[in-house]
Amino acid sequence: MYDLLDSSVYLTLSRNPGRIAEELGPHDRLVVIDEIQRIPELLNEVHRLIEARGVRFLLTGSSARKHRRGGVNFLGGRARTRYLHPLTSRELGDHFDLKRVVRSGLLPAIYFSNDPREDLKAYAGTYLQQEIVAEGAIRNIPAFSRFLRIAALCNSSIVNFTSVANDAQVARPPSTNISKS
Repeated sequence: MYDLLDSSVYLTLSRNPGRIAEELGPHDRLVVIDEIQRIPELLNEVHRLIEARGVRFLLTGSSARKHRRGGVNFLGGRARTRYLHPLTSRELGDHFDLKRVVRSGLLPAIYFSNDPREDLKAYAGTYLQQEIVAEGAIRNIPAFSRFLRIAALCNSSIVNFTSVANDAQVARPPSTNISKS
């Protein structure tokens, strides 16, 4: 297991991605790399080890933004993408609390938090900063931030996006009509 949040592991592999091949023994068939987005160059080594040694990898990460910037090996035809979704009532079993779900959602770190409100604020702030702003996907960040806050208040209710946009003082773009020829 390679945890790229561990500074020593990160520094070692960022200096020399080939080190992973040196550390694997002949019987190592499954390798886990957590937070792979931190060192996109490792994907070339992963690709090489899949082809040369038949090693299987479990790659986890929370952001594909760095990978979309270009020049990254997407392991075409050699990898399957799986998404981890929020918890389910079945997974929570006896820990399931409907009121808690409605208040804070089902993200594991938030659901089990002692202060889910503060953690949700931090999560949304990080999301806005690292994903939305850095990606340049939204032009008016303050307006999007207001919209996101109002939309979050509508958790577990039917959302009327026009009303939410009005409450956030954000213009809702007109819907696109698709006509059949």
